[in-house]
Amino acid sequence: MDDDDVANRKVSFRKCLEHLSGAGKAIGVLTSGGDAQGMNAAVRAVVRMGIYVGAKVYFIYEGYQGMVDGGRNIVEANWESVSSILQVGGTIIGSARCKAFRTREGRLKAAQNLVQRGITNLCVIGGDGSLTGANIFRKEWSGLLEELAQNGEIDKEQVQKHAYLNVVGMVGSIDNDFCGTDMTIGTDSALHRIIEVVDAIMTTAQSHQRTFVLEVMGRHCGYLALVSALACGADWVFLPESPPEEGWQEDMCIKLSENRARKKRLNIIIVAEGAIDTQNKPITSEQIKELVVKQLGYDTRVTILGHVQRGGTPSAFDRILASRMGVEAVVALLQATPETPACVVSLSGNQAVRLPLVECVQMTQDVQKAMDERRFKDAVQLRGRSFETNLNTYKRLAIKLPDDQIVKSNCNVAVINVGAPAAGMNAAVRSAVRVGIADGHKMLAIYDGFEGFAKGQIKEIGWGDVGGWTGQGGSILGTKRTLPGKSLEDIAAQMRTHSINALLIIGGFETCDRIKQSASGTKRRVFIIETMGGYCGYLANMGGLAAGADAAYIFEEPFDIRDLQSNVEHLTEKMKTTIQRGLVLRNESCSENYTTDFIYQLYSEEGKGVFDCRKNVLGHMQQGGAPSPFDRNFGTKISARAMQWISTKLKEAPGKGKRFTSEDSICVLGISKRNLLFQPVTQLRKDTDFEHRIPKEQWWLKLRPLMKILAKYKASYEVSDSNQLEPMHPRGHEEPAAI
Repeated sequence: MDDDDVANRKVSFRKCLEHLSGAGKAIGVLTSGGDAQGMNAAVRAVVRMGIYVGAKVYFIYEGYQGMVDGGRNIVEANWESVSSILQVGGTIIGSARCKAFRTREGRLKAAQNLVQRGITNLCVIGGDGSLTGANIFRKEWSGLLEELAQNGEIDKEQVQKHAYLNVVGMVGSIDNDFCGTDMTIGTDSALHRIIEVVDAIMTTAQSHQRTFVLEVMGRHCGYLALVSALACGADWVFLPESPPEEGWQEDMCIKLSENRARKKRLNIIIVAEGAIDTQNKPITSEQIKELVVKQLGYDTRVTILGHVQRGGTPSAFDRILASRMGVEAVVALLQATPETPACVVSLSGNQAVRLPLVECVQMTQDVQKAMDERRFKDAVQLRGRSFETNLNTYKRLAIKLPDDQIVKSNCNVAVINVGAPAAGMNAAVRSAVRVGIADGHKMLAIYDGFEGFAKGQIKEIGWGDVGGWTGQGGSILGTKRTLPGKSLEDIAAQMRTHSINALLIIGGFETCDRIKQSASGTKRRVFIIETMGGYCGYLANMGGLAAGADAAYIFEEPFDIRDLQSNVEHLTEKMKTTIQRGLVLRNESCSENYTTDFIYQLYSEEGKGVFDCRKNVLGHMQQGGAPSPFDRNFGTKISARAMQWISTKLKEAPGKGKRFTSEDSICVLGISKRNLLFQPVTQLRKDTDFEHRIPKEQWWLKLRPLMKILAKYKASYEVSDSNQLEPMHPRGHEEPAAI
């Protein structure tokens, strides 16, 4: 890497917050409605970003009730107020239902309490009801202040000074029931709770050949049930948006008995708590149990997960999502003008965007209206393309048509795993095999990567062979890092022998999405953690953002001894306050000379008398364990999409038995900004640093300053040049990347 590369990478961070100032402004942050894991990460981000830009930030305890009651319920926050809350579930500032705020009298009291503290910027973390209340409050604001002035509660100068209220919302809801965002804060953590229970239940169900009926939350939205069903390969799923057709009782029993006939020792049925039939009558877990026992005589148990789904530590995904949204919310408040409508910060693909709050709420309410009127196809479409894709993918993978109803393509498609094992590979293979069979292809499994390919370790793989694969870690097919270079002739011979028309490769440059680290205790202590990733600093950077790290050293951002010294001094000053723990992450290949041992010794020596140090090299534990719900679903959906692409290409082939090659006949499928994108390998060459096996431009580097800001470093954070809201339907025919 030359000096120009270093300079260019550092310049890319400089565009930014200088023109935004929070001086003289006050921001109130509150959580309202049901609690969700990750709310604390959002609160932390709002507080620290607000303080960083010079604003005062106030906690509003107990939601709108605290705003109405005032007094000690509205308290100024400082930097240390939100220390060590990233990993805490629920919300430290409380949440309560508030009847008083639904009345004008209640909102009048709330307005008075805010004006007394100079708060004219409100950040609301909650569901559609909470956000609707905030928007009503914003619309009434000037009238409320006029009334307070007439009553002598405030003077005219205060009315003029605090003339308008800015409102930005973040959606905290485990149900993922808000239209306009791919994921709401808390959803991923709730999925973790559900999948942990499902994985545990599957072992006992297999032992006793039982059927389990699992009821998950989702009174008005079936997202948790649907994605859980995808993630565990459930036999049947009941959703409020897509009720089963008439006669479902017989269809379900036939499906369960067919699976048992294939020697499947267990059945899993997932039910959303708001599940209904086509006449809008409830379908309950007990109903389903009684049906299975009566019709099939299976040993059947019901498990209702309840509030365990709301509890526990937030996942890394939720911590990062909430942190990004919190920072974006503060930026949106600073950019707001009196004409700016209330907005909600949303996730679109891997991008944080702002959408009009009123339109999002209206569309969310339209879904419920469609269900009430039994327009279920409309309800599914209104949920968004991601929900619809999830539902179609589940149906495709769960139900196999009889062989005589599948139109044969006379094509052989092979699936291979290459590179390092990664959680979610098996879910991807299962998805590819089943979609391929449904498309009429003969599916072949290649064992042990390219090495096995060259040796002819190739077998046909059937629908039932991949049952139960979604929750398995590692690679069942086996994978090796051996490159195909020396064996290309042998591989070509095997392709001819087995008449392979298309090859789906799952793997590539080593990837891993899992990092878990906690550091707490009574002593002041700094943990030095080494992560994997080769020359790619994604794990270290995003792990640092999720864990609230003080520093994360990566290859993509060069550092020297002065940076290290600055970090040590920063941490030393921090440890002299009430903060008792520090966390430093180091990517394994970030520097040849500044090793983990060197950094550990430096911090240990310089921190004497203030803190002590511990180090940990996480190693291959990062590749182990069961895949997360995200990995299972991402692997399933992206693999299904890849097989659809292959089927389309095979149909476009100019003639049977002919070879055809074009620039786009070899593609890589992945997320690019907000969309799933097939990119020809020839195009990717110019964008790839092959020496270090990383892209030349990493999208996540834009989030790096965010980690630094939240750790109290001076940094430039790239913000949108325009403060305009995006329309609700910004995308045309492009394919959404949402999970």
